[in-house]
Amino acid sequence: MTLAICLLVLSAALLHAVWNALVKGSDDKAIVLGLISLGHVIPGLFIVMVVPLPPIESVPYIIASTIIHWVYYYLLNTAYRIGDFSIIYPIARGLAPVLIALGSQIWIGETLPVLAWAGILTVSGGIMILTRGSFSGAIPPSAIVAAVGVALAVTAYSLVDGLGIRISGNALSYIGWLFVNEIFVAAFIFSSQFKRLRVVSVRTLYIGFAGGVISGLAYAMVLYAKTLAPLGIISALRETSVIFAAIIGVIWFKEGPRNQRLFAALIVVVGIGLIAVSA
Repeated sequence: MTLAICLLVLSAALLHAVWNALVKGSDDKAIVLGLISLGHVIPGLFIVMVVPLPPIESVPYIIASTIIHWVYYYLLNTAYRIGDFSIIYPIARGLAPVLIALGSQIWIGETLPVLAWAGILTVSGGIMILTRGSFSGAIPPSAIVAAVGVALAVTAYSLVDGLGIRISGNALSYIGWLFVNEIFVAAFIFSSQFKRLRVVSVRTLYIGFAGGVISGLAYAMVLYAKTLAPLGIISALRETSVIFAAIIGVIWFKEGPRNQRLFAALIVVVGIGLIAVSA
């Protein structure tokens, strides 16, 4: 993997942590998630007007990814309503490299060296530190369940999109149609929350559209990187967003205990780093 690809994915990781923080800090998380989906559709329309259609073989992947992203947004909204950002985000994103690595080995046949599995165990150790409070009742068990559900959704769409974008042979075309299809996610959210949408604040509108631009850019960067390097390695690098999220959680949202969360997030990042350098 080249330094350029590494920096590309690390930049996407920072952007990903930022847009998740925008959702957590918003007044109406469901509406903001709908606006984020809509924010994907607009650039997607411009893309599909200037690129060729993706091959028919990649269409089932685009459809499957659209459905999985709907589940992802639903679980993310649920998790952020009932749990702290610096807890939910590291669990959801920290579990993802482990699950994606396993999924890649079973589904795609990408095998991992010993160093990568050492990284996986390190990630698991960091996650156990983060979830320790849940056993004492400090964190609602439902928040942990929702966070794990987010991790499963992330794993599913990462594997689907990783294969789909390779099959398409045209990364920009795949990204464009994937983003356009998010109109269905936005339509579902807005149709079920129409009364709340009518009275939404200007601030929430700005946050939603800003989050959509940031989110779309971050995921497009990761999708492009997946055409150049193994899925497991790209996903592992992307989850360095955990450390950014932990810092945002304790500084922006004043969530605690600060030292425990930062230390746990650091352990997760060390494990992710081991997975990355094992390639």
